[in-house]
Amino acid sequence: MRSISGLWRWRRNPLRRTTDLVEAWVALAALSLILVVAPWAGFLVGGLAQDALQKSVREQRASRHLVTATVLRKLDAPRLDTDPESATGRSARSRVMAGWTAPDGTVHRAPLTAHLEAPRPGDRFTIWTDRKGLPVPRPLDSATASTHAVLAGFGAALIAAGLVEGGRRLVLWRMVLRRYVRWDQAWDKAGPDWGRTGTGS
Repeated sequence: MRSISGLWRWRRNPLRRTTDLVEAWVALAALSLILVVAPWAGFLVGGLAQDALQKSVREQRASRHLVTATVLRKLDAPRLDTDPESATGRSARSRVMAGWTAPDGTVHRAPLTAHLEAPRPGDRFTIWTDRKGLPVPRPLDSATASTHAVLAGFGAALIAAGLVEGGRRLVLWRMVLRRYVRWDQAWDKAGPDWGRTGTGS
């Protein structure tokens, strides 16, 4: 961030222009806003995200159930890649025809992905289902929800800081444009007589 670089313009200097002082005040205002607004925005967004995600965690835990499925037969399909959500990332996954009983007591049969190295009929594994017994992704855990909330807070703080810095740069850009316009006007007045003897310049 270049806001701090504008603070040198407060130094007493006979060549200091009014616009230099204004730039210094703009830099100080931007720095103050970043130090106040960015953390506040991060805290607010992170808190809202935490509340929403923890509510989602509770709802998913209430609506999703861990049931035991039984391998009926292995399906003729190539072994799938490792599970990216597993703790080690090395759990083998295979396609099997499985049967399970839903929380409402209904019996289901469907092709599933089993975390088994070499599945055989009768092998058991756990799956997540909804109340009707349909397979669903595992519920979000509380720690992961908190991590997402923290990341959302950091993102909001960075966006707020970026917006303030963008506003500072826009103000300075407009000031520089005005300065160039004034220089052009002054040059137009002095230009025709520039370098002539006796013109008083």
